[in-house]
Amino acid sequence: MAKIVIVDDDEKVTTLLGRFLASAKHQVTTLNDSSKALTAIHTTCPDLIILDIMMPYPDGFTLCRMIRDEPKFAQTPILIITALDNSNSKATTFGANDYLAKPFNLDELSYKIDALIKKEK
Repeated sequence: MAKIVIVDDDEKVTTLLGRFLASAKHQVTTLNDSSKALTAIHTTCPDLIILDIMMPYPDGFTLCRMIRDEPKFAQTPILIITALDNSNSKATTFGANDYLAKPFNLDELSYKIDALIKKEK
């Protein structure tokens, strides 16, 4: 069971992802306020962080950089999920490990999550 933090300002997305990942036996923390993400990440020490890009400050790119600047989380896998076109290169430039475009297939999401968690261990 992996600990996963999901940060997305869209409550429908965090509810869907939270339920889906909890049903896969993951321990999930969801946040709809990106300004509270670093505190939650320090509290939970997640195995994986899932971020949306388009959020009020800090946006996903900024938050990704902020997480990477924390030595404790410099190697924690980060998956960016966004509706923005052509964000893959930007996501990895800002420190994310992988990228998934909305709308996404839940099987593809599971595959990416499993790969990132196994890679970390």
